[in-house]
Amino acid sequence: MGVKCRACVAIVFILLLLGSMWLYGNLADHWNACPKVSSVKNKVLSFIRVNSSDDDVAPLRMCPGQRFQVADLLAHLQAAPVSTNDVLLKPYLASWDELIKFLEALGPMVGLISQEIESKTAIIRDLAQKAEKEAEKKMKEKRTHQQSDSVLIISHNSSSDYSEMNHRLSFGYTSVRSMIKWELENGLVWPQTNSGCRTLLRLHRALLWLQNFLLELGKDTTEGENLRSPSDLCKETYQRTLAHHHTWWVRKAAELAFLAMPERPYFYQLVCVETQAEAAVVLNRVVRAIEEVYERNEVTLQEHSMLDLP
Repeated sequence: MGVKCRACVAIVFILLLLGSMWLYGNLADHWNACPKVSSVKNKVLSFIRVNSSDDDVAPLRMCPGQRFQVADLLAHLQAAPVSTNDVLLKPYLASWDELIKFLEALGPMVGLISQEIESKTAIIRDLAQKAEKEAEKKMKEKRTHQQSDSVLIISHNSSSDYSEMNHRLSFGYTSVRSMIKWELENGLVWPQTNSGCRTLLRLHRALLWLQNFLLELGKDTTEGENLRSPSDLCKETYQRTLAHHHTWWVRKAAELAFLAMPERPYFYQLVCVETQAEAAVVLNRVVRAIEEVYERNEVTLQEHSMLDLP
């Protein structure tokens, strides 16, 4: 069956069976339906590691006329890790912005999945904005109190400014660890709500799927060996990762959407390369950056027993 025919079949089935679930937000309940399986076991079996050496340090090319830029994606991913065991939320969410553009570029059916992911990033950003306003209010109250006390005014120097900056860096939704601490201290995780922790877990699972897919898509082959279709690779990586956390209906909708996925030459265009060998270099750099972010979040969520949040 040709690509256009497969695309038509996918469009017809999805629009008739599950279009409303994707388009009108009813998918949230199905997305959050997470059977109690062993998360650690699934991660071990599903996570694929590539060589950690990175000799290809040349900057990636920007692609004129495209919304998705692989160079921007890599930059955001590399900016996210901080200290030795944490991830900054702003670059992490910015990397998801690029991944959303990547999914949208694959066509309207695959792009429907990006709408659900985008709703998750919006939840965390809204929570971060509320926490930031609360922090600003508290800091204003603190400054007002300091100004009313002459002793505090005299002692207010660069050292106190530095302490205030450190406080802000560890406050609220600055990083994954600060977000978890903030939500646990403020009772935002339980009862079951659209908390940042719970939403991050959904994004975390989706990131594992995309990491697997991009790695398989970027594998180089020996001369004469046939390359597998992106549609098949996307379906298989979905089945061994994200599908474990979806209902039967959502799994079938996703698999139908993957039928409409374009062929390899289109992916070359997306990442500004012309051959599979060039694509392997670019995509493996992205995959290594995803690994760093994913592993840090995996450890953090596991430390706080959040890998199975309902």
